[in-house]
Amino acid sequence: MIRPRLARAALALALSLAMSSASAMEPWRILAQSKKLTPQPPWPAGDERGMANQVGPATWVRCAWHLGNSKSQAYELSQVRSNTMPLSPFSGPYVQKPKPSASIPGTAHAFNGEQFEAGAEPAQQGTQIDALGHFGVLKQPWDGKPPIPVEDAVYYGGYTQKDVKPSPDAGLLRLGMEKASPLVTSAVLLDAKRTVGGGQPMKAGELVTAKHIEAMLKAQGLTKRGILPGDVVYVHTGWGDYWQDPDTEKFYYTKAPGLSYDAAKYLGERRVVAIGLDTPFVDAVPEGMLMGKAGPAAGVPPGLPFAVHHHMLTQMGIHHIENAKLDELARDRVWTSCTMILPLREKGGAGSPIRPVSYGVPGQN
Repeated sequence: MIRPRLARAALALALSLAMSSASAMEPWRILAQSKKLTPQPPWPAGDERGMANQVGPATWVRCAWHLGNSKSQAYELSQVRSNTMPLSPFSGPYVQKPKPSASIPGTAHAFNGEQFEAGAEPAQQGTQIDALGHFGVLKQPWDGKPPIPVEDAVYYGGYTQKDVKPSPDAGLLRLGMEKASPLVTSAVLLDAKRTVGGGQPMKAGELVTAKHIEAMLKAQGLTKRGILPGDVVYVHTGWGDYWQDPDTEKFYYTKAPGLSYDAAKYLGERRVVAIGLDTPFVDAVPEGMLMGKAGPAAGVPPGLPFAVHHHMLTQMGIHHIENAKLDELARDRVWTSCTMILPLREKGGAGSPIRPVSYGVPGQN
């Protein structure tokens, strides 16, 4: 257990250095202090937090430096939610209906509210985060004939279907959204639109590979810092340029670029707590894949077209953030920042809407 006095001293050091330094990356003294405070796996028996076990004094020290820097600015990383925004084909509609203004007899109050229509799945629409129990893995690919052999599913930490979702109408008894930690940590933004796409949005099905990650770190002056345990990694592909509201063209959710399988393993080895992309899937989805007219992206294992979901959620305990709004961070070259991601504590939920924010210095490198 980290002693409170040590954590307070580390935070004070971070704030002091932030106020006196114009550098946009955390000073080496801060990174060295953070390393000493970083917990090491394996995690406790019965763990349901995954890599978020690292969130604490080690990540708060890095965050404090960005928050205390007088040149830092605040950045909104979520899309505005509405009934007309792009919608996931895998989830129910997002239909929020305003209620009439109301009052209470005998009072002078007037108040307003909204309600969701039947079948709505707000937790899987818009900018959202996946719970670790969102994905499991079957013993073998399903042949498409009912029933689905979900009783064979295994989840993060070796939990079985009986542990996680014992009946069709049950919420997640394990690995649900209420078990997720508030993520307050340092973030690294990788500008794939600039480095991989040559300044243009990456194409549908195009992959951000492990080699691309290293190339982006080098191009952005982050090779020595690298990606640290407990970091959130945001990847700006440029696909978010196609997010339109109202979504009249129905283009955004039909395909997308994404991470390669080897990139997922690369980030998992570095023990990130979450990955966030400005895409609907995190995985790359070639044109035609969702309609069964094309195969999955190159390099995925057989039977696992959403291999990044599989690896991050079921194997590594790393959360996903989809539909992140990263254009302003990339525009201002905020390669490192303090990010805050607070999921709703929805008991048994497989996902949650979020409003992630970052605080960082523009004009880095």
